Amino acid sequence: MSKQYLTSHTVDNAHITDIFCLAVTSKQIISASGSSALKVHSTTDPDFPIQQTLEKAHKLGCHHLAASKNGLKLASAGFDGEVKIWTNQEGEWVEEGKIVDGNKAGEIWAVALSEDGQYLASTTYDGRINVWDTLAGCQKIREYETKGSYGMSIDLSINGKFTASGHENGGVYVFDNDTGRLLHSLSGLVKPVRSVAFSPGSKLLAAAGDSKVIALYDVQSGEQVANLTGHGAWVFSLDWSDTGEYLLSGAFDGRAKVWSIDQRACVATHTEMDKTLWSVKWLPKTGKNEGFAVAGANRSISFYREATGG
Repeated sequence: MSKQYLTSHTVDNAHITDIFCLAVTSKQIISASGSSALKVHSTTDPDFPIQQTLEKAHKLGCHHLAASKNGLKLASAGFDGEVKIWTNQEGEWVEEGKIVDGNKAGEIWAVALSEDGQYLASTTYDGRINVWDTLAGCQKIREYETKGSYGMSIDLSINGKFTASGHENGGVYVFDNDTGRLLHSLSGLVKPVRSVAFSPGSKLLAAAGDSKVIALYDVQSGEQVANLTGHGAWVFSLDWSDTGEYLLSGAFDGRAKVWSIDQRACVATHTEMDKTLWSVKWLPKTGKNEGFAVAGANRSISFYREATGG
């Protein structure tokens, strides 16, 4: 059974360069690009008006954003190697602190925040996974080792129990945050893994990248339970719907796809542009309708809403 999504709005020229990442809270969507400013748009208004511009957030631009599920913390990772932590104060984002790890580009690459925003996980150019406590002066509290391949993606499970990372050599690792040990080294993807994402129930892990396949793994057993095939280009971004029923993906060729987890099949494809989609995100649900946003090399943010039956 297919689903239909319609373009509800597009913010043209939202940034002056490629938009590399999006982050979503219950009422806002934050975007970042190769330019120095972060932009904050409201998702409660159908025109998605801009609410705040964080000028000069990262002088060389920003490559990753992560928002905590509770909507109170935001992390932004800049091309200069600096990570900033922002806190939401009555709808406005204020800089709270910084994580500087040698201040070298690549020392901190992909970032993820825990549900409450206390813990930040990050990848490095040489395969290490670091965890920081944002409530304790952004101190490093844990370091996981992998096989030394560039860490391209990372996620923290909503229940706080697991950290997953995807690497340039195709490696996918799952760590147990309680014991600090490697739980699984997952096979199946032999090319760079550009996105990893835990399902809302923390039972499944999705991973994808240059193999053009989305692999689904059982988190407890480490077993690969499905391959979602249909993308004809590298997959850059994955995001689960709130219920875990659907997975959203965005690719190098500008195509966004919605996958039914029950059916293990693609139920919608949208060709937003012929340019790269760097980031795709589900939006907060309004009523019964789900929607999502996509952004990338055409410098705009496009919003889709599920078509309602009449």
